[in-house]
Amino acid sequence: MSTKKPKNIKLDEYEQELEDEFERFVPYSPEISKEKIKMLKQAAKNHLKDKRITIRVYGDDLERIKSLAAEEGLPYQTYITSILHKLSIGRLKDTKR
Repeated sequence: MSTKKPKNIKLDEYEQELEDEFERFVPYSPEISKEKIKMLKQAAKNHLKDKRITIRVYGDDLERIKSLAAEEGLPYQTYITSILHKLSIGRLKDTKR
């Protein structure tokens, strides 16, 4: 499966990497594909297991959180989960210090 890109298009490093990977693509046989799909489904299932928690939040804080979530167009529970996730991976920074 070879594609030809026009000569006048300059790819950046990331785009070239994608192009090279696409060029090397070899479809799996149906047997390998079934095994790979099964493995990937199990990996996704294991990774996406969520845990439920209950927390107490001050009423004023919850109202501010709901307002911020609405500004982002998200349900407040999703917004809180997003903040906790960012905090856990080190991507949430305190900008007031």
